[in-house]
Amino acid sequence: MNPGDIAFPNLGIYLRDVPKSFRILGFDIHLYGLIIGIGIIAGFLLALHVAKRSGQDPELYWDFVLYVVPISIVGARIYYVIFAWDYYKNDLWEIFHIRNGGLAIYGGVIAAFITLFVYGRVKKQSPLLIGDTAMAGLILGQAIGRWGNFTNREVFGEYYNGLLSMQLPVEAVRPQDISANISAHIPEGANYINVHPTFLYESVWNLLVMALILLWRRHKRFDGELCLLYFAGYGAGRFVIEGIRTDTLFVPGTAIKVSQLLSALMVLFAVAADIIVRVRRKKHPAEV
Repeated sequence: MNPGDIAFPNLGIYLRDVPKSFRILGFDIHLYGLIIGIGIIAGFLLALHVAKRSGQDPELYWDFVLYVVPISIVGARIYYVIFAWDYYKNDLWEIFHIRNGGLAIYGGVIAAFITLFVYGRVKKQSPLLIGDTAMAGLILGQAIGRWGNFTNREVFGEYYNGLLSMQLPVEAVRPQDISANISAHIPEGANYINVHPTFLYESVWNLLVMALILLWRRHKRFDGELCLLYFAGYGAGRFVIEGIRTDTLFVPGTAIKVSQLLSALMVLFAVAADIIVRVRRKKHPAEV
């Protein structure tokens, strides 16, 4: 394979010289950042559409996005750096070089929800209602953003040679992402690896969760229910997919994958909170 090629050989798809960036007026535009930007815009527009359909003031969401986007990006970077500290501790300037990747979605989600509750308190609006309105847009942005990982040749899984197998040139990926199992299956004399396209799995799963959130809006019984649906849906999918990935982050000093741990906690929290709210509604319908 050429260094810029990406292939799905069992589907008959061969992409030649897929760029990581392009130049406009002397400036390098990285596809990773461009795709994440497209995801943010698409997610916001969907949230704005939902807000208008439900009779809410769109200005509330225009103001919210001005805060939540930069704070979430910072949160995503801080989270990644914390759990990949061994990589950054000897070159602190590398922390600020995000164009080559290194944004952990869970860090962004945590920062977004903290911003949501502070914003709701300041504006004297229900943060749970704002959250429900924004959830479909959030996961749409995540689904699109995963394709930035595709152009960066990252967020792939272990060795796999089935229908959806993805081939990547060895020199195009980070050495630390090539596991011993992947390395053992490199054909003699070949310069490529065969792996699970986990970025694709998560993108498709996120779109399914988004569709479920949009469909469930008309059946919603309480504010915050769609937030819980996001926690359960995204958490369940991410738990499974994280088990396949090779670039995962670990709880320091353990072999526990931090994203799997958080995913499990998200699902448990969502299920428990949903049960508690529904029980309270039955016992005290006037209070909920």
